[in-house]
Amino acid sequence: MSDRPPHPAGLLTTMVRGALTSPFKPAVSADAPLPAGRLTLPGARIHPGRLAAYAQICGFDRTGPLPLTYPHVLGFPAAMRLMTARAFPLPVLGLVHTGIEITRHRALPADHAPELSVYADGLRPHRRGTEVVMVTEARLAGELVWESRSRYLARHRTSDAHPEVRTDDARSQRTDDAQPHRTDDDATVDTAATTGTATATATWELPASLGRRYGAASGDRNPIHLSPLTARLFGFPRAIAHGMWTAARCLAEAGTPDAVRVRIGFRAPVLLPGTVTYTADPGAGTFRLLSRGREGAERIHLTGEVTAPSAPRS
Repeated sequence: MSDRPPHPAGLLTTMVRGALTSPFKPAVSADAPLPAGRLTLPGARIHPGRLAAYAQICGFDRTGPLPLTYPHVLGFPAAMRLMTARAFPLPVLGLVHTGIEITRHRALPADHAPELSVYADGLRPHRRGTEVVMVTEARLAGELVWESRSRYLARHRTSDAHPEVRTDDARSQRTDDAQPHRTDDDATVDTAATTGTATATATWELPASLGRRYGAASGDRNPIHLSPLTARLFGFPRAIAHGMWTAARCLAEAGTPDAVRVRIGFRAPVLLPGTVTYTADPGAGTFRLLSRGREGAERIHLTGEVTAPSAPRS
C-alpha cells in the first residue's frame, strides 16, 4: 500500500486532529496491530528558501548537499499523518521522542527530489510504557541513500513482565509530553556517550524566539515550542527547544562525513531562553549537550555517537 503524505502546510491540522483523537485511543499495548502500509512521496520538492532558513537556524553550511537531518524534516508530515490515523494504536498527544538513529549512505544533492517513504516498524514494550519505531527512507533513482529510525514512547503503567530493552531508552527528550518533570534516574547518562576525554567546544545562548524560528523553518509548530503561555498548557514552565533542533545543531557543530551513522538519545528538555554547552570527544566519536543549574548541577539534554554506516539495504 502506498499513499501520498500531506503538504507541510497541513501539518498543524494533522497535529490538531491527533490531539483530538488521542483521548479516544484504547488501552496501549505492544501487542496491538500496527497499520501495515507506508506513505510514499515520489518526489519530495525541496524549497530553497525553507532549506536556507533551516540551515541557518541549525548552523549547517548553506551550500553543498542537504544537511544530515533535513530528510527527517521532509518526512515528518508523513510520519505525523501515520501516527494521527485512527488505526494507529498509540495516542499522539504525550508521545515522547526518545531518540533517533540516522544513516546517510551518501550525500543528497540539494537540487534533487528524493523519493520518501515513511512507515511504522513495530511496537515493543518499554519499562515506562510502549514504544514505536517510525522509519523514514530517502531514495534517488531507486537507491537507498538515507534512512532514519525514530523512537517514540507512549507512557503508561506497566507490569514488570517486560524488562527495558536498552538502557538509553529510559532517558528521553520530552518534546511532546505534557508532564515534563523528571527523576534523577531519568538524567542518568549511558557510559557509551560519556567515556573518554570530552571537552567543552561551544556554548550557545538560546533566545526565547528559537522555537518559533525553528518551527517556521521546519514546519513543526508544536505549541510547547512557541511561547510560555502555550507551553504552560502542557505542563512546561517555559517554551522548550525542539529536540530535533538540538540534534541538528550538535551535528552541525560536530561535522560528519558524507557516509555516516549517528545515534542520538534525547534526555531532558531545553527551556527557552537558556544557555547550553556542547562537549565532544572526537576520538570516541561521542558528544553531549548539557546545561548547569542554579547550584552548578550538570543536566544532560542530549547524547550522541557518530560511526561509520553499514551497507545499505536494497
